Amino acid sequence: MRHLPTALLLVASLGACAQQGTKVAKSAPISRPSPDDLVPRGIAYACENNKEVQVVYAKNRATVTFENRTWRTEYQPTGDGFRYADSSVQWMGRDDLAALRENGGTGRPLAWNCRPTRLTS
Repeated sequence: MRHLPTALLLVASLGACAQQGTKVAKSAPISRPSPDDLVPRGIAYACENNKEVQVVYAKNRATVTFENRTWRTEYQPTGDGFRYADSSVQWMGRDDLAALRENGGTGRPLAWNCRPTRLTS
């Protein structure tokens, strides 16, 4: 008896699911808009310890809301990733991973390992 390669078995299995009407859910990634995008775009982020950060991006600004507090931050160019900051906090990250940190001496993280979960506006 010949053994079929694993990839072929997987394709055959997926084909059988499609024939039976089973749908494979595939969600599109939620991407952060370009800093100079004029159209406001809101994104909710799920973070460690069941925390949530909501951010509305528009024209070099990000309005960041966390635990009933809101900050209006300005885009700060970086070599890699993104950074929005004001005098008290910074919202920064790379790709689809972000963190909200206090500015100043401690730089204490308020929310970390934040990933986009849904659009809010």
